[in-house]
Amino acid sequence: MGHRRFRLRQEPRGRARLLRGESGTLAAPRHTTALDKPVGQWLTNIRRPGGLGKDPVRAERRAAQLAAVDPLGTPSALGWTVDWHRHYVGLAALLDEGALLTGIVPGVTWCGDGIGRWLLRQQRDFGRLNPEQQKRLSELGVKPAVQARTASAASGANWAGRGAEAFTRGLAALAQYVEREQRTVVPRQHNEQVTVDGQDHDVRLGVWVSNQKMRRDRLSEEQLGQLAGLGIDWA
Repeated sequence: MGHRRFRLRQEPRGRARLLRGESGTLAAPRHTTALDKPVGQWLTNIRRPGGLGKDPVRAERRAAQLAAVDPLGTPSALGWTVDWHRHYVGLAALLDEGALLTGIVPGVTWCGDGIGRWLLRQQRDFGRLNPEQQKRLSELGVKPAVQARTASAASGANWAGRGAEAFTRGLAALAQYVEREQRTVVPRQHNEQVTVDGQDHDVRLGVWVSNQKMRRDRLSEEQLGQLAGLGIDWA
C-alpha cells in the first residue's frame, strides 16, 4: 500500500515532465492537462504558500524536485507572474523556430496564447518591467516602443486612438497575406479574412495598405517598423 501511495505522489511530477517537454515550461494555466490529468491545477496548488507542505525539509526537497523538471517553474520567485513567463517562453520558442521579431504581430499565437499582442504590450510598457524582465527581453532583441516621430504627429493623436485596433487588424491581415502569397503587393480590391484574438474580421486589405502609405507620416516608428518587417518598402 505504501508503494502505491509513493507512485501516486510521483505521477504529478511525471505529468509535469511531460508538460515541460511539450511546451518548454511549467508556467501553465490552471486548466492545463497532461495525460488527461489536471496538471495545471496541481501546479497552481503547489505554488501557493505552503503548497509544498508544512515540513520545511520536505518542502525544500519538493522544491528541488520541481526545479529539476524546470528551473523556472516558479517564476513568482523571480518577480513576475506565471502568465508573463509562459508568454515569454512562447516568444522565445517562436524565434527559435525561425520567426522574425517584426513578424510576431497581433494574431500570432503559440500554444493558444496571443504572443503578438503580448509582445506589443511589453514594448509599450518596457519601462515598467523589472530589470531582469528587461534583460531577458533585450536578449531576444525586444526594444521599448518608440513614440511618434514628430510633434506634428500629435495632430493625428485622435486618429491613432480610434485607429489602433484597425491598424492591429490590418497588420495581422497583411502578415497572413504575405506569408501565404510570398509577396507584398496587395491588389486594391483584395479583402482578407483574418482572426485576431479569437474574432473573425474581413479586412479590406488593399485599401488598408494604400491608406497606411498615404498617412505614413502619422505612423509611429513602431508601426513603420512592423510594416517594414513584413517587406513594405515605403515603410
